[in-house]
Amino acid sequence: MIGMNILQPVVALAIWTMVMWAWMYATRIPAMNKAPDIQEPAKLVGTTGAGLREKLPDNVNWKADNYNHLHEQPTVFYAVAIVLAITGQGDGINALLGWMYMGLRVIHSLVQVTANKVLVRFILFALSSLILIALIFHATITVFDIHM
Repeated sequence: MIGMNILQPVVALAIWTMVMWAWMYATRIPAMNKAPDIQEPAKLVGTTGAGLREKLPDNVNWKADNYNHLHEQPTVFYAVAIVLAITGQGDGINALLGWMYMGLRVIHSLVQVTANKVLVRFILFALSSLILIALIFHATITVFDIHM
């Protein structure tokens, strides 16, 4: 189908989001069971994420932070990629940009959940944002029928 290649990095990023979901719980549940301030994790009622955050190690919280980040800016990527796909503009450079965006988000995740170096994360976020801006620009040209 013409213009649909951009949906591949969309699905790949959705898969990566679920990988991060699994990684988050694979580390968070054991940490909750070991936390001295949490006597019975199954009986936690009414606690906030901030309250739980204080009781868990930073490297465990980083996974939850990243999982949340994967539900922020990437939602704009999903929407723009779908627009490009349905308008037949999701192949070629736009598909390549989609894969670049997806790859940078995965690298951003890996940095955040391991070393969590803020400057490195910022650079990766800025690069992925520039790619997203390019995709938005291409969608704008298409949707508003702007001839350049």
